Amino acid sequence: MFKTIALPVDLAHKTDLSRGITVAVDLAKHYDANLAFVGVTGSGPGSVARSPEGFTQELEKFASEVGTLYGLDIGFKSVISNDPAIDLEDRVGESVKELNADLVVMPSHKPGLLEHVFASHAGRFASHSDLSVFIVR
Repeated sequence: MFKTIALPVDLAHKTDLSRGITVAVDLAKHYDANLAFVGVTGSGPGSVARSPEGFTQELEKFASEVGTLYGLDIGFKSVISNDPAIDLEDRVGESVKELNADLVVMPSHKPGLLEHVFASHAGRFASHSDLSVFIVR
């Protein structure tokens, strides 16, 4: 049913990704699909790495570690954005299409007060995407 699954990851919050990773890995194994992590970083130094190149290395390392843990070859796509806070959904959407993904598994946090006023990244992405999106809390 699914051939390529994309999982947007925030490397600054690796510990919050476990449920999303588990779901994405299970689906990839069930459907014998490719799985790729998508990470978005700014063009300057950030909390994960001092440069976009360093971020790409961290994303590759994380994909390799998770792949080894679950016995799966996990790809990755690193995306550079001038302002990730503003265009995160657009950059993820473009990357998912470049990967030819037909499912996006998006980790999300439990909605709070702010989500009653502003949509979460996952909710906004799912609302505007023409792909299947599985939001995992």
